[in-house]
Amino acid sequence: MKYTQLGRTGLEVSRLCLGTMNFGPETPEAESHALMDAALEHGINFFDTADVYGWKKGEGWTEQIVGRWLAEGGGRREKTVLATKVFGEMGEWPNERRLSALHIVRGCEASLRRLKTDRIELYQMHHIDRRAPWDEIWQAMETLVRQGKIIYVGSSNFAGWHIAQANEAAKARHFLGLVAEQSLYNLLDRTIELEVIPACQSYGLGLIPWSPLKGGALGGALKKAEGGRRSSAFAKKNIEKYRGKLEQYEALCEKLGHEPGDVALAWVLANEAVTAPIIGPRTRAQLEGAVKALALALSAETLRDLDAIFPGPGGAAPEAYAW
Repeated sequence: MKYTQLGRTGLEVSRLCLGTMNFGPETPEAESHALMDAALEHGINFFDTADVYGWKKGEGWTEQIVGRWLAEGGGRREKTVLATKVFGEMGEWPNERRLSALHIVRGCEASLRRLKTDRIELYQMHHIDRRAPWDEIWQAMETLVRQGKIIYVGSSNFAGWHIAQANEAAKARHFLGLVAEQSLYNLLDRTIELEVIPACQSYGLGLIPWSPLKGGALGGALKKAEGGRRSSAFAKKNIEKYRGKLEQYEALCEKLGHEPGDVALAWVLANEAVTAPIIGPRTRAQLEGAVKALALALSAETLRDLDAIFPGPGGAAPEAYAW
């Protein structure tokens, strides 16, 4: 396994991050535990979850599954850099959602109980809250850091301007601020190249791309469909929307002699701003396939071919759209 520092911190994380969103709704608990064991065997030490995963409001189903795995011992907790999130709706009452100081503190304490741990290495805001002032947010995060309940703070789905706002406010309070941003990024979704990636690089944030395979669309979806493999409604929608591009893409991958999923992951990993893409395997075979992508180095010619099929916004703003 290859490791890198998380943004400007000294924390070392694996170049792949194990996403747990499927644990519970898609992957039964026993299989989820086996996948986490297999991830550690491969040297993956970076695990990502969220309080809302499991999609049973207020239950934190996925966090509970991860917590019971951690409680099995055997060095699991010591080896794992654990990331979870706060923002989503965890109940019907006011203050059971968003980023008030009250919900941040309560949300953290609830996640700690479900995860059966005394600390969260990376506590991420799952979305921007335009109603909560930064001084309130940072005061809550500072309290949690002082109490040892969280170590680092990250964001997810932030715009570049939000990253700047957050870290300038943190700087004024002499606080470390954001150290990582988790964003949608793959060959089909490249908008963050305009503002988010430059902001991450300027402020020293690690970049954790989610959905690097576009929900499976970039994992050989056309070939699998032709072979009779069932696809989710989301995957089917993307297949129809991007069929022309996916046909070119899968033909290129076949010419290269590599699996489409490996190429898609290798492309994300090739970006120097990227810390670790989130992989969401439902089976051990899918996990093994993702690990293979770490050894795949794409040539400059291949990168140009991929740009031709999936043109990005043209680079960073404003050069991407202005003279």
